[in-house]
Amino acid sequence: MTVLLVLFFFATFLLIDYFRTTRHAIVKPALQPAADVAPRLQPPLVGGFEVPANLRYHPGHTWALSESPSLVRVGMDDFASKLAGKLERITLPQRGQWIRQGQKMCTLQRDGYEVDMVSPIEGTVSNLNQAVERDPKLALRDPYGEGWLLTVQAPDAKTSFRNLLGGALARWWTEESATRLQRRMPAMALGALAQDGGTALEDLSTNIPDQEWLPLAKEFFLS
Repeated sequence: MTVLLVLFFFATFLLIDYFRTTRHAIVKPALQPAADVAPRLQPPLVGGFEVPANLRYHPGHTWALSESPSLVRVGMDDFASKLAGKLERITLPQRGQWIRQGQKMCTLQRDGYEVDMVSPIEGTVSNLNQAVERDPKLALRDPYGEGWLLTVQAPDAKTSFRNLLGGALARWWTEESATRLQRRMPAMALGALAQDGGTALEDLSTNIPDQEWLPLAKEFFLS
């Protein structure tokens, strides 16, 4: 029931965003070409979690970045990295494997438990981040940079991106996830979710009993 309610709100906000974007499409300025070496700015914090504005997000807490009309880089977002905590292994798909939007992309393993994360994009896996395979904690330390997971050749990337969250919707979703997690874990250490505007704890899972972590992760990762 929780997942259905979440998807209902997700669909509603996507519809609102679509009409708002369509209405302002005529006056929207053209995107400027990216510099060869762009400075890395501190992403805005929402509920204690970083939400870079240049990415699009799946409600299962994975992100997508368009690098060309058909090449998309993907990874887990900051909320997922902090909820995942002390990972022992990340199992990525094989090169050449077709993955579908909203279905299994990779598997996280910790303390004998496994949870899947869903793909934000649909297409063929073209490359894997072998550094993350060797050191899963890299995805936790730098989920938007060196901790990316894989790249995908997406023949219909434009359609996939329409189904993702960006801008105000992505910030709202992150805030809603932070609030829902706080409700689910009322005994969590004070300040863990940085309600005062600070950064959330690097490993929120330290405040979650092992037997409760798996169903909680499955709920938020929509797996």
